[in-house]
Amino acid sequence: MPRLLPYKRATHQLTPNEKIGQLFMPAAFINDSEEEIQALENLIAENHVGGLCFFHSRASAATNYEGKKKVTYNAQSFRTLQNLIKRYQEKAKYRLLIAIDAEWGLAMRIENTPQYPYALTLGAIEDNMDLVFQVGKNIAHDCKQAGIHYNLAPVSDINSNPKNPVIGYRSFGEDKCNVTEKSLAYLKGMQSVGMLGSVKHFPGHGDTAVDSHLGLPIIEKTKEELLNNELYPFRILIENGVDSVMVGHLAVPALSSGKHIPSSLSKDMIKGLIRKEFGFEGVVISDALNMHAVAKNYTIKGELEWLAFDAGNDILCFAEQVTAGIEMILEKASNVQIEEAFKRVWSLKEKAVKAEVKLPTTLINPDTLNEEIAKSCITLLKGTKEDITRFRDSGFIGISNALETESLFFKMIKEGQDFCRYSLINVSTATIDEKIGEEENILLSLVPPQVKPTDDFGFTQNEVNMVNHLLRTNNVILYLFGNPYALGVFDYHEAHAVVLAYQNFEMFQKVASAHFLGQLPAKGKLPVKI
Repeated sequence: MPRLLPYKRATHQLTPNEKIGQLFMPAAFINDSEEEIQALENLIAENHVGGLCFFHSRASAATNYEGKKKVTYNAQSFRTLQNLIKRYQEKAKYRLLIAIDAEWGLAMRIENTPQYPYALTLGAIEDNMDLVFQVGKNIAHDCKQAGIHYNLAPVSDINSNPKNPVIGYRSFGEDKCNVTEKSLAYLKGMQSVGMLGSVKHFPGHGDTAVDSHLGLPIIEKTKEELLNNELYPFRILIENGVDSVMVGHLAVPALSSGKHIPSSLSKDMIKGLIRKEFGFEGVVISDALNMHAVAKNYTIKGELEWLAFDAGNDILCFAEQVTAGIEMILEKASNVQIEEAFKRVWSLKEKAVKAEVKLPTTLINPDTLNEEIAKSCITLLKGTKEDITRFRDSGFIGISNALETESLFFKMIKEGQDFCRYSLINVSTATIDEKIGEEENILLSLVPPQVKPTDDFGFTQNEVNMVNHLLRTNNVILYLFGNPYALGVFDYHEAHAVVLAYQNFEMFQKVASAHFLGQLPAKGKLPVKI
């Protein structure tokens, strides 16, 4: 394995080309072909890139959403990841900094690995920051077993737009203090075991309906408004010693002299606001440079990488033109520019390498922590405990948009109370009405088919119509196992009571059933407005 020289030696020993190479973090894909793996090995050896950011596969990369490419399932992804990291490290002259997006655990990128709740779920927790701390700590532990140094998390965007296609459930909510408090707890959890983190997406990607993987969002707010809200978490987190800040691809005219300049390419944003006004001395990393918000506008090879570097980014994430980018930076940048960025990145790598795991151990089973989170976040949005008790005691029918055999929620309730269950799958409103008969009480369990808001969270129009029919004509208690924004698809205000469980994990279904049976209180608070 390659070593990492102390900075004082490295600054004299590395050539200018090697120093610039250290600023590049191209993508690595866990499910690449042997030919693609060898190509990346050559890139590492020839250009002395400083790090890699791992993704599941080329087909699952965010910019391929519209291509509908088939994503291959790989049950051995974690072992493949471990082997690839070792293999790539062996090709590097200087030790690589290995990064990944593991916002809710390695499961964000890797099959058969622990998954923790989304940030929006954690946002519903009140007065128990230790649970969020433990999530950060457990995720960091799991990352380290793979050979990962750098988790590009947490998302510290304030999500205030229900139609946001790219942040939404990844945010802790729409309250700046809640987002800041949860982000800090998550970061401290990671830092407690030596994992690097990065707050993102500066200056705040929460109030937009445009996905920057596909286009350039524009935030039309005054600087005062932004300082009071979107920028608030970043400023506080910088004051508390975050390792790095990721700058997003969104245009914010009030913060940049160029009206439609992406933040990631704005000197005003990075050198002005982050460095001078906020006093940040750590590493600034760009959001992925392959994203269409920026990539589609620069056809000259290396130009985008140069502009991102010149704007003040130290790490160029998902840079696709490594060789050309190095050459253009070498030609145009001053020695002072290169050295300042190199020093910040090398210092970050020194910190990361000191915390490496020498002998990997097992991954942490998330069930116990997830159950505690489920107990703390379950939210009674409408109705009272007494409403649910009277409903339960007077008899009811269970209806779900999942198959009857797949609902652990219903299965566990049925162990203590007998009731009939039906599914909305492939049935009509008339069929459901016939099955219900004269029964007025309906326990409705809904699982959004997808977590993002496009196409009504994946609900079919038939399902939406049937659910709204039930809400308007029956006495309904609704339990939602998914993104709470999905409630907005339905006439949920017509329900007798509404309970948010947030996730469809077994532990969350188990806790929801206990809540319905009166065995657990609802402690959570909805972190966004529907």
